[in-house]
Amino acid sequence: MRLPETAAVLAVRRGVREWVVAHGGRRPVVVGLSGGADSLALVAAAVVEAGAVTAVVVDHGLQEGSAEVAVRAAAQARALGCVEAVVVPVQVGREGGVEAAARAARYAGLESVRDGRPVLLGHTLDDQAETVLLGLARGSGGRSIHGMVAWKAPWGRPLLGVRRAQTVQVCADLGIEPWDDPHNADLKYTRVRVRNELLPLLEDVLGGGVAKALVRTADQLREDGAVLDGYADTLLQAARTTDSTDPDSRGLATTDQPGSGPRDTHRPTLSIEILATAPAALRRRAVRSWLADQGVTGLVNSHLQAIDELVSNWRGQGGVAVGGGTRAHRLVVTREHGTLAVRAQPRI
Repeated sequence: MRLPETAAVLAVRRGVREWVVAHGGRRPVVVGLSGGADSLALVAAAVVEAGAVTAVVVDHGLQEGSAEVAVRAAAQARALGCVEAVVVPVQVGREGGVEAAARAARYAGLESVRDGRPVLLGHTLDDQAETVLLGLARGSGGRSIHGMVAWKAPWGRPLLGVRRAQTVQVCADLGIEPWDDPHNADLKYTRVRVRNELLPLLEDVLGGGVAKALVRTADQLREDGAVLDGYADTLLQAARTTDSTDPDSRGLATTDQPGSGPRDTHRPTLSIEILATAPAALRRRAVRSWLADQGVTGLVNSHLQAIDELVSNWRGQGGVAVGGGTRAHRLVVTREHGTLAVRAQPRI
């Protein structure tokens, strides 16, 4: 299908072309297709700019008629020139709420069929601005407002510089009708309220340009964050306890946590001494990265503050319960034997 050279089409093509050049050149790709304007515009541009395109429509089964919507989207993808278009039905769980569970199921469905190829997703500049605002509301530090990245293998986002209105216009220019997901107008979802109420209000009150400003801020913070991450990684490597840096072997206190019991040498720990002498910003960054490696999930600012208190202001307080455990055990971050540790404790 030959694409018209309208302003909107050229903007979307430019976004995809620049992404392709920056991330390995033309090659076969998968595009996650919902049937909405963003992903249809991405499919159209990827067929021209990226190489052989396979469109994958994940059917979440959350709405009546979702199978028909998926089949229709796949047919549109073939008409746009995709070499293949497949529908992948998934089952959505309940963990973390409907939005989070549907997202997890969607990514798992895409992963199951990508066969080593990168997966392109239709997130736009407007989606990025919403993500930054939601991260800001969580208050979990600079990382929470970094927004989405253009490439984190295997997920690519070529349209982060493209406005949602442009993808809608692309579909109009191509004479194709996108699917309008009813969930995108359901105000019970926080992101929908941010999109339909909060961002328009901010644009009105602050005189426009808010979405672009939020995205610029995220880009700048991401660049700064990459530098800080490098320093934090150096700190983390220094703080990891080994035989040569074992606090016990240097005569340091070994009974910080009353009743902590014998040391679990199978779980990595961090030296309190090294962490405590580091700048707070680097210490928290290093600890957050380490906790992620230990399977800890759902960290919020209150967790990080309480964990940091174990290092920098310990007064005999107990451990900090965090997410990421099992039905039988919860994960707790504790201070013991001169180290910071993550322990699995039976749920009561």
